[in-house]
Amino acid sequence: MVKNDIITDIKKELRSCMNGVASAAMRQTEDYRVNFGVELPRLHELSKAFEPDHHLAQTLWKERVRECRILATILMPAADFDEELCDIWVEDIRTAEMAQIFALNLMRRLPYASEKAFEWIASEIPMRQVVGYYTMCHVLRKGEMNERSAEELLDQLACDIHSEVPALQTAAVKTLQNFALQSENNAQKAKKMSDYLL
Repeated sequence: MVKNDIITDIKKELRSCMNGVASAAMRQTEDYRVNFGVELPRLHELSKAFEPDHHLAQTLWKERVRECRILATILMPAADFDEELCDIWVEDIRTAEMAQIFALNLMRRLPYASEKAFEWIASEIPMRQVVGYYTMCHVLRKGEMNERSAEELLDQLACDIHSEVPALQTAAVKTLQNFALQSENNAQKAKKMSDYLL
């Protein structure tokens, strides 16, 4: 159980680092209960004051505060983040920023990242697909993809690269770019697909 004073102290620290201009700008477009506009490097610095802890990360995620959620993705131990909890968190992601941060800070550390990425990409829920694509970017960087999986990914990208949902289109384009960077063969496939779709 996490003591309330730890969370209170974290929020006090976040308030002291608050960027009013960034917070106001984000408030126009982002779906958080509270948003302090604290920059990512400062949040990474703040996270160093804590050991990775499942309960603390869970409590921070439930706060529905942008910065608390980012800290949660940093402080959640990979070994304690099972697939069921992973799905619960992903269902609660509402912004492209959080999708990217979640994939970067947490999903790339998990052994089931590739499996989940394909599952989410095949979903009909756009934000879940966005999380899937950003997770796939990290899977690709590790070079963990066989020929069959690559073909499956290209099939999905062909459907989503021109999505009417801006966040999904952006995530799909970034994934295709990462795919192309993995090999000359991939680059040719990506170019062929891009030429065909254009």
